[in-house]
Amino acid sequence: MKDIKESGEIIFEKILELEERQTSIFEYLGEIVKVLGKTRMGLEVEDKCGERYNHEKPNEGQYSRYGSQPGSLKLGIERIPIDVPRIKDNETEKILQPESYQKMRSNPPGQLEDLYRILIGGLKQKEYKKVAQSFEDSFGLSQSNVSKHFVEISSKVLEDFENRSLENYDIMVLYIDGKYFGSREIIHCVGVTSNGHKVCLGFIETASENSRTIKEFFGKLIERGLQYEQGILVVADGSKGIRKATKEVFGKYALFQRCQWHKRENIVGYLPEEKQEYYRRKIQNAYEEVQYEAAKAKLKEVQKELEKENRSAAQSMEEGMEETLTLHRLGLRSQFGRSMTTTNIIENVNSRLRKELVRITRWYDTNMLQRWVAAGLMEIEPGLRRINNYYNLHLLRTALKNVIGIDHQRVA
Repeated sequence: MKDIKESGEIIFEKILELEERQTSIFEYLGEIVKVLGKTRMGLEVEDKCGERYNHEKPNEGQYSRYGSQPGSLKLGIERIPIDVPRIKDNETEKILQPESYQKMRSNPPGQLEDLYRILIGGLKQKEYKKVAQSFEDSFGLSQSNVSKHFVEISSKVLEDFENRSLENYDIMVLYIDGKYFGSREIIHCVGVTSNGHKVCLGFIETASENSRTIKEFFGKLIERGLQYEQGILVVADGSKGIRKATKEVFGKYALFQRCQWHKRENIVGYLPEEKQEYYRRKIQNAYEEVQYEAAKAKLKEVQKELEKENRSAAQSMEEGMEETLTLHRLGLRSQFGRSMTTTNIIENVNSRLRKELVRITRWYDTNMLQRWVAAGLMEIEPGLRRINNYYNLHLLRTALKNVIGIDHQRVA
């Protein structure tokens, strides 16, 4: 097993790089317990099963990862929930827990009385080392090396994430969206495969969602093996840069589904507050129509009504209306309306990423930001559920192929 004193893992820099934060004692100590517990178990799993996505396995391939299960570590009289990785012994077919987990359960960390005196007045950066030192004996992790090795490990995570081959992923749907971390914007993509799995494909840091940077981003995904010749549905908000890049890079092979939620909120944003909910419901009722003709007819009715109410809102509804009805035109509103007419899927990933990184209040440089985003996305990806109605995705593939075939005939 690797010497834990020589290796830190991904999350502990949160503790080292916070400036100052008032928080509850158990909330803060509970996070330390999770971080150090996860470190120790993770290294044991890696020692037995090898690195993720690496075909060369130690122990002659005797062990393999087998998901995780809920567990807990004790802190005083409280129990801190933690995900416990499972290991499969391929020779005996038995499912094992890490030995380090049992050792940590039998040897709870820290003396609460000492920690209480450190933390009672509020947590400050200069005191984090004292807190971490209190856990050193229980977890076998030398705090002095954690930050240095975190940078090394998370840099490798970033490199692996950016270079991960996409050749074996049959991506049918591509969600793209941006998220701000302080003043820095990250634009990232989540793909949905033909069997419904969600994959965090990549990200870029950019000052704006202009078509040039998005085109370059798409180009890198293609270089890594992203396949789109059988058709791909791109779901995004109304960003002109994303729409233009989609057309220029993927051409006839991509259909653009504009997020109905963003469009609806853009429209009602022109209206006085007392009228917003009324029009919000009318627009949503139109989008919930299964048939394209019925949905468009209702939207046109709302547009006519808005022309008397607010001309700018009516113009906003007209702009991009067809793009919001792409899934309707494919005849798949009833199967995938919940998951493919909005950017909710990637918004969910954004929400989870925010929870992973919530305690970092200052991004010191671009390297730190990108290391953490890559680490967060890799942490999130295995827990993403398959898309709703994934067993009907063959219908989307057929519809996309039909559209491509029609376009091909017209060109010919």
